[in-house]
Amino acid sequence: GFKIPQEAKLCKTMEDVLTYLDYWDSHRHDLPYETDGVVIKVNNLQQQEELGYTAKSPRWAIAYKFQTEQAISVLEKITYQVGRTGAITPVANLEPVLLAGTTVKRASLHNADQIAKLGIREGDTVFVEKGGEIIPKIVGVDLSKRPENSKPTTYITHCPECQTLLRRQEGEAQHFCPNSTGCPPQITGRIQHFISRKAMDIDGLGAETVELLFKEGLIENYADLYTLTKEQVIPLERMAEKSAENLIQGIADSVNIPFERVLFALGIRFVGETVAKVLARAFKNIDALMNATPESLIQVNEIGERIAESVVSFFREEKNREIVEELRKHGLNFSLSEAQLENQTDLLKGKTLVVSGVFENLERTELKKLIEDNGGKVSSSISSKTSYLVAGNNMGPSKRSKAENLGVPIISESEFLSLIK
Repeated sequence: GFKIPQEAKLCKTMEDVLTYLDYWDSHRHDLPYETDGVVIKVNNLQQQEELGYTAKSPRWAIAYKFQTEQAISVLEKITYQVGRTGAITPVANLEPVLLAGTTVKRASLHNADQIAKLGIREGDTVFVEKGGEIIPKIVGVDLSKRPENSKPTTYITHCPECQTLLRRQEGEAQHFCPNSTGCPPQITGRIQHFISRKAMDIDGLGAETVELLFKEGLIENYADLYTLTKEQVIPLERMAEKSAENLIQGIADSVNIPFERVLFALGIRFVGETVAKVLARAFKNIDALMNATPESLIQVNEIGERIAESVVSFFREEKNREIVEELRKHGLNFSLSEAQLENQTDLLKGKTLVVSGVFENLERTELKKLIEDNGGKVSSSISSKTSYLVAGNNMGPSKRSKAENLGVPIISESEFLSLIK
């Protein structure tokens, strides 16, 4: 079985929790490993199921982070990086300083607002911490040590890589380079994302090789990977015949990757692993997704306006549609397999259901899967838009009361199962 840490403790009250946190805040340095905090969990499996999960984390657990160590350094220069989505990230290049066991030379400044909030300038003496004991960040400036000839930081207006005028959408924290098809870091970044382990997982192909292939003009987008030959890649630096064969074979093998991972690999903004699975299950093939409207996307469980607009925007671009067609020609999976489509219907299409309580025949997760397999949307909370509350034993009285007040039909497990027959 699993090894259980001796440091774990069952706390009965919030006072017990706070006492435990205080103790480990000072004693954590005695542990034989590094730790940056304590996870506090609800100690009841039924309540954990009731609380459920967001797309990224459980609602029944929360992390308490200890105050991090701090060091003082000098900000020598601010540079700017371009991500695969075109997001611009300002980076503080620091005088090397030892912090929490490692030498720190760089720290993210996140965006223009953060620079303005800190009032930070090149040449400033700054306070550096490691967020979560891992990622360096600047938390303050020692104004008493600011050089007399110091000048306020002026945020860049053009992309540092392709010189395109930057944009900043209303409500967005970051500036973006809109030149998605011509900005080198965006092109190579998208290809690197495409080949990554959780996406297409192409053996024999790494970030350095992607940069070389792009530099040599052999690829301009990830669809071009499927046109490469062994003869084209052998001349590349540090590429022997065997490694060239492995690379080409790795690309060929990737056509077997399932639809949801191919969808994730496309690199649509805000569409991570979980969202890609949700979209694949809801739309079943790429054509239905490419023609989806924001309204139809929002009807899908866990899809909000921001994701919906991002998906529509991605497929609105003719270049992206062309790349999808190229990938389709090379045999990539753009629909769910027959095994995945088995037992899927539209019987609950357009309906939103809330599941609560303990059931006799099915686990809550099985009930939720049945709802989604039959075209319905699972919600964690009851509202006027809820179609049904599927009620089990030991359901919380607040949910029943709210459903009754809103006139939401309350059905049993057997009544639910009769809906999908």
